[in-house]
Amino acid sequence: MAKGVVKQRKSRRCLWCIVAIVILGGIAGGIYYVVKKKILDKNSSSTSSLEDKYSDALKIAMQFFDVQKSGKLVDDKIPWRGNSGLKDGSQAKLDLSMGMYDAGDNVKFGFPMAFTATVLSWAILEYGEHMEHINQREPAENSLAWITDFLLNAHPSQNVLYIQVGDPKEDHKCWEKPEKMTTKRPLKLVNSSKPGSDVAAETAAALASASLVFKKTDSTYSSTLLKHAKQLFTFADKYKGSYTKSHPEVATYYNSTGYGDELLWAASWLYHATGDTTYLRYVTEENADKYAKVDGPTWFSWDNKLAGAQVLLSRLSFFGDKGAKGNSGIDDYKKSADELMCALLPDSPSATASRTKSGLIWITKWDSLQHPVGSAFLAVLYSDYMRASDNEILSCGDDSFEPSDLRKFAQSQADYVLGDNPMDISYLVGYGDKYPEFVHHRGASIPVDATTGCTEGFKWLSSKKPNPNVAMGALVGGPFKNESFIDSRNNSMQTEPTTYNSAVLVGLLSSLVNTSSPVKSLNEN
Repeated sequence: MAKGVVKQRKSRRCLWCIVAIVILGGIAGGIYYVVKKKILDKNSSSTSSLEDKYSDALKIAMQFFDVQKSGKLVDDKIPWRGNSGLKDGSQAKLDLSMGMYDAGDNVKFGFPMAFTATVLSWAILEYGEHMEHINQREPAENSLAWITDFLLNAHPSQNVLYIQVGDPKEDHKCWEKPEKMTTKRPLKLVNSSKPGSDVAAETAAALASASLVFKKTDSTYSSTLLKHAKQLFTFADKYKGSYTKSHPEVATYYNSTGYGDELLWAASWLYHATGDTTYLRYVTEENADKYAKVDGPTWFSWDNKLAGAQVLLSRLSFFGDKGAKGNSGIDDYKKSADELMCALLPDSPSATASRTKSGLIWITKWDSLQHPVGSAFLAVLYSDYMRASDNEILSCGDDSFEPSDLRKFAQSQADYVLGDNPMDISYLVGYGDKYPEFVHHRGASIPVDATTGCTEGFKWLSSKKPNPNVAMGALVGGPFKNESFIDSRNNSMQTEPTTYNSAVLVGLLSSLVNTSSPVKSLNEN
């Protein structure tokens, strides 16, 4: 056979090989494309489903602020609530009718209320776009202003702050709706002779952070908030002392374990609000040695804000804030925040053992959900800071973790709250098919048309029937360490909701509604 013919046949065979490869490759490619598309569609659907879940939960959680409002209600969205506390503050010639009741009773405590405002402001500043996407930013800002209006009125002069409306001892002798309160409404205040650095500094933090929220939409109101914030911080720093030492009787309800964390927290917020490096020096020089040096991570709550301050200040390091450049003290706060994140991650070598078997952070039997929800909120913030600043690695001993690991932890805590737990119950009232029906809450437990005096209402506390009114959005206390939960109105340890826990939950859920990069400066909002 001629060499030329052999060569020609080989060429034709090769040509057919190429055609076959192309055809098979096209088929394989098509199959790959279809499979990949299905996987992507599935992942997209899964992500969308998760986001829908958190969106639905956020819409419900936001309603609890309306449940807790005092004063003359405008556009009342809760059918079983009405005007209450309209004369609060009148004996001091002040209008303290607004604000929110702290939990299931009818007292307004300034310390946890101010914390509620600070955290709600933080949530709006970081995740306001997420809220806006599902029409929740306006409700959040309205609830925030309901509190800050009260706080402004509670600060009639530079060194005077009214911190409580109502007598909890007398209030707890009654079981009655806030609309029908029969008890007296005495006031408590802190001043230069009865200092309260903790409550004054927390109120300063609330007003400073809120001034950022309203800076673009109402500059006059924002300026007023900031003015009061500065005055309150100066007052808190000049006249040092704990408010529960000035008023020991309040310690039974909201005992302050120290005021150093509030001073650092307030100064941190004032720096974000003003850019004044005086506040930055406050948190990084002498006061850092006094108040920021602790052994190991701390737990973020209405009483202890140090962990929150660490994360808030680490923001400056992540995004290269000019005022913080070269400030080693800010780096120290970031190192502490790193340690906290490592303690939260379950697979970290320094992971905290303070968890239930199902992985819920668990610190105390009273109001047990405050710490896991607070920890999750800080974790997702930190995750977003890392991701947005291209700091993709968190070193925990010899192990390394990514922002997604922190987000996964935050989701696990949120999912537990929403029903992924051994009791198969949602601890967010109104969410899911099964949630607490015997919430320890006066207004929710008494029928709208019932007429009760102070003590007659206790029949509703002991009633075996579920609450006639649903306290939508209430985050109840939560499970015991063994993950059991007793849905009983008399079990206030587990079934009483709080406004401040709702604020932290709103922050957590808002962060999970979507994935987006945070602004580099909170002053950009």
